[in-house]
Amino acid sequence: MHSHKVLNVIGTVAILFLVFPLIFIIITSFGTGSTIEFPIKGFTFNWYLHILDQPDMISGLETSLLVSFIASAFGLLIGIPAVYAMFRGGIHHTAWFQMLFLSPTFLPEVVIGFSLYQGLIITLHWPMMISLIVGYFLLGFPFVIRLVGAGLNMMDPHMEEAAWISGCSRLKGFFKIVLPNIKSSIAAAFIFSFINSFNSIPVTLFLSGPGFNMLPTSILNYMQENYDPTISAISVILMLITTLIMMLINHFMGLNRLLK
Repeated sequence: MHSHKVLNVIGTVAILFLVFPLIFIIITSFGTGSTIEFPIKGFTFNWYLHILDQPDMISGLETSLLVSFIASAFGLLIGIPAVYAMFRGGIHHTAWFQMLFLSPTFLPEVVIGFSLYQGLIITLHWPMMISLIVGYFLLGFPFVIRLVGAGLNMMDPHMEEAAWISGCSRLKGFFKIVLPNIKSSIAAAFIFSFINSFNSIPVTLFLSGPGFNMLPTSILNYMQENYDPTISAISVILMLITTLIMMLINHFMGLNRLLK
C-alpha cells in the first residue's frame, strides 16, 4: 500500500514537471507586457493577431508544412513496400533490417542534422529543400516501419492467401486486400511522421539557411531581436495543432491499439 502511494506521488510530480512549462507558455501568451513575463499584468489576444504581421513566420509555417508533408509521403511510398517485403516477402534476418530502419530514433537529431549538413550541403551541394526532405524523411521513417508493421501483424495473412487461391495476383492482392486492411496504420504512420518532422528543430537549423525560411528558424531569428509574447502565442498554436491531431488519431484509430 505504501509503495502505491509513493508511485502516485512520483507520477503526480512527473506530470506537473512536464505540464508546468506548457501552462507557463499558455499564460504568458495573453500578457499585456512588451516582454514575456510571469505573472502577467493584464489579458489580451493581441499577440496572436501580431503573428499575422510577421511574414517570415507565415512563410516559414507554409514551407515547414510543405516539406514535412513531402517527406512523410515519401516515407510511406518507400516504407510500405519495405515493411511488406520484411513481413510477407520471406526475407531472412528481418530483425537486422528493422534495426537499420529504426536506427534514426537512437541517434540525437543534432548528429543527424550535422551529418546531413556535411554530406548533402557541403560535400554534394544539394539544395536546402531537398536536404531537408531527406532529413525529415529519416526522422519519420521509423514511425512508418513501426506502425505499418504493427498493422500487418494484426492482419490475418490467410485473407491474402485466399485472394491468391481465387486467382488474384500478388500485386492486385496487395492493393485490394492488404492496403485497405492497414489503412488506419498507414494514416497513423503518416501523421506521426509529419508531426515529428514538423516539430524537429536541430535538423531544421542545420539544413536551412538564408533564402530558405522554415518556422523554427523564423522563431529563433525573431527571438534574437524581440522577446515578446508573440513567441508564446505561436508556441500555443503549434501545441494546439499537435494536440488536435493526436486527439483525432485517438478518436478514430485508438492510440493504445496502434502503439502496441
